[in-house]
Amino acid sequence: MIKMAATRCTKMAYSNADEMVFGTSKYPISYGFGIKVGAGRVIPEINYGPRPGKEKDPESLRKEYVDYISKDILNRAVTVGFPDVQLETEWVSQMGNPKMATPVVEGQKAICEKYHEEYGINCAVRQTIPDQREAEEGYRPGMGGKHAYPEALFNCAEIACENGADVLSCETLGGKELADYAVTNGDIVAFLFGVGYLGSIDMEYVWSQFVDICKKNKTVAGGDTNCSGANTSMFMAGGYLDNDVQRTFSAVTRAISAARTLVAPECGASGPDKDCGYEGPIVKAITGKPAAQEGKNCQCAHCDLQGNLIAQCCDLWSNESVEYHPEFGGTSVQCWLGSIGYECSLMNTAIQCGQEKTLRDLYMISDRARGPEGYILAYDNAYQIGKAIADNGNNLYLRARAAGLTAANIIKKGYETKELLLTNKQLDVLNVIIKDLEALPDDEGKFFDYADKKYRELVPLYDPKNYGL
Repeated sequence: MIKMAATRCTKMAYSNADEMVFGTSKYPISYGFGIKVGAGRVIPEINYGPRPGKEKDPESLRKEYVDYISKDILNRAVTVGFPDVQLETEWVSQMGNPKMATPVVEGQKAICEKYHEEYGINCAVRQTIPDQREAEEGYRPGMGGKHAYPEALFNCAEIACENGADVLSCETLGGKELADYAVTNGDIVAFLFGVGYLGSIDMEYVWSQFVDICKKNKTVAGGDTNCSGANTSMFMAGGYLDNDVQRTFSAVTRAISAARTLVAPECGASGPDKDCGYEGPIVKAITGKPAAQEGKNCQCAHCDLQGNLIAQCCDLWSNESVEYHPEFGGTSVQCWLGSIGYECSLMNTAIQCGQEKTLRDLYMISDRARGPEGYILAYDNAYQIGKAIADNGNNLYLRARAAGLTAANIIKKGYETKELLLTNKQLDVLNVIIKDLEALPDDEGKFFDYADKKYRELVPLYDPKNYGL
């Protein structure tokens, strides 16, 4: 019997949006070797992937991650005088085998300790474990899947925490089967049902256990992201040359995803949450816990339309991920550490000079009107969405619906006041979203009965048993 205990967020951590700024959170946290997040300084978080073929055996993988990647990062940080650096290892699938994962986790812990003692640099490692669960095999242990992916998920958490992870994170997949359908079919109710409702239920199931594992091993429970849903929506919506998914649709999916991502801190995760969760400003507004973000300095991984704006409230600043390889300025991890590290230096100088809100607003204004998603993530609008979630905080369905409706109405108002430009198609989609969300019942049970019946027929992979229903 899994004990699930979440303390729902029904109040905002900040009294107003203007209190939110980069480098400072209401609940800073210390871990690793001298790392203090949200305590008055933004910290660069460098993410990376091994070269193909290096996962062939435990020693080859350990060398890649520890002797090459980690050492290169720490050497470059010391060389240019960065006071802090956080490493993030997003596990390759082979690391589900303890023989592959343990040497990497132990080795990265050891090399961080070495550099901290020898050079005084503050450092830590976030271990982000893979969620390989598949809807058709079952999201929960004991459902009979031939690969036992649910069991492997929690085993990975144990391996990471037992062997020295400073922070544990994951990009869980709950609700993905409906999110995929929603994005490809432009069905906002399917996204609300899959990510906002079912995804939140799955988050509570998973993160209740993750937090217990972290406590047992004195590891920081970081957080999650709706990468498999809202990020897929954002990437498919693309930019000005793309028209497959309307950006008004992707913006509303981002707001809905915040209600799902919020569940990790409600279960006891202390942050910092995951960098690829662009919903971070909304979640930070509610919880006051440190947020990791990525934007203009993650061009090695992907492009977005809010690369400056998303730095407005970050506590860690990330490159998202880069494959390890040589570049003209050093190895890839050294070059991209320089990119994020100097951006953090600028933010930290602004804090020291009392100009942090000026820089925050410049970040925000530069991308505010570039697209609907950046518009709703601007800290003043993100705060409004957060408040809509908190006002309905005790009900997973109502708060996700409120997030979506609030975001949609913010976009509509921005268009009507001529602050935000929309194409005719984007406006049409937005009006349909508002109509569809407003038409839904206020009763959670009635909503579930309606959505369950509808999407059992439309989404073959959907099975309520995956969510304990």
